[in-house]
Amino acid sequence: MLEVSINFKKEYPNVEKYYEGIWRYHKFLPPVNEIVSLGEGNTPLIKSKQHQNLYYKFEGSNPTGSFKDRGMSFAISLAKSNNVKKIIVASTGNTAASASAYSARAGIECYVILPKGKVAKGKLMQSILHGAKIIEIEGNFDLALKSVFERIKENKIIYPLNSFNPWRLEGQKTISLELYEKLNFIDNIIVPVGNAGNISAIWKGFKELHELGLLEKLPKMIGVQAEGAAPLANAWEKSLDKPVFVEQPETKATAIRIGRPVNWQKAMKAVKESEGFFVKVKDEEIIEAQKRLARIEGIGAELASAASYAAFLKIKEKINLNIEKTVLILTGHALKDPESILNNYL
Repeated sequence: MLEVSINFKKEYPNVEKYYEGIWRYHKFLPPVNEIVSLGEGNTPLIKSKQHQNLYYKFEGSNPTGSFKDRGMSFAISLAKSNNVKKIIVASTGNTAASASAYSARAGIECYVILPKGKVAKGKLMQSILHGAKIIEIEGNFDLALKSVFERIKENKIIYPLNSFNPWRLEGQKTISLELYEKLNFIDNIIVPVGNAGNISAIWKGFKELHELGLLEKLPKMIGVQAEGAAPLANAWEKSLDKPVFVEQPETKATAIRIGRPVNWQKAMKAVKESEGFFVKVKDEEIIEAQKRLARIEGIGAELASAASYAAFLKIKEKINLNIEKTVLILTGHALKDPESILNNYL
């Protein structure tokens, strides 16, 4: 088990209740003066009943139902520690939901820019419920992110919290630390890739463990994208060093419907350094994978999460299931997007 400092109370006054979750790894995180937490992290690692040496890291059990809470807890804590009054994010839904909840907890004003009509209603409801100021634009996520950049140029006091902000990735790397504690070494990690921050954050966490001498073997990072929104997977197929940007990305897996991922350089570096690869899957394969996860494994994951299982089913002949330990990152809960389930299954 990773060491937890006996001076935790001294380093973080009045935070006894934050011994669990991502904050138990405070030695691996930059210091903050004030912690904003909803109990994120410490998510279930579920062993597959179908496949030997296959595990599901179910991030849907985080407070707002996705992995975004890890990064948001740390980034909002840093913002609160620096007296930030307003934050802004572009989102396909999960980032907005998480930013809204953690901003409410911190007493910080939150603005979310969303592509009109392209955000799952469950996620939109969360932003409304937590009192975020919602700005809808015509277009996709990439245009929403462009709008964020324009607004922070105009208003210097508003703080952006999309995953180009490195503090988000610091919180998200705690996935690696939890996996290390449970499994020690891992051969393969399959991660859904949208804006491409999570795969690079997870790789960063494993590299830090390796550099500290705690981890002997590094995992291969395998990034999965939906066929209609696959700028990195398409580039990988063609042995290109840069993504093939998609101007009009389309997939039912809305959380990864991104054509111009802002963290593409970090993601490609993570995959190359780890000797992994990118793979793309069809929407039909994602829906079938979601169904199999739910009806065989009992796990309710949103479509973007199920993309990792769809990728596993597609590439499992490349993995020696008898000896290779493989983890699928299930990024969000099925209840995030009930409408898609009703549309796809009824």
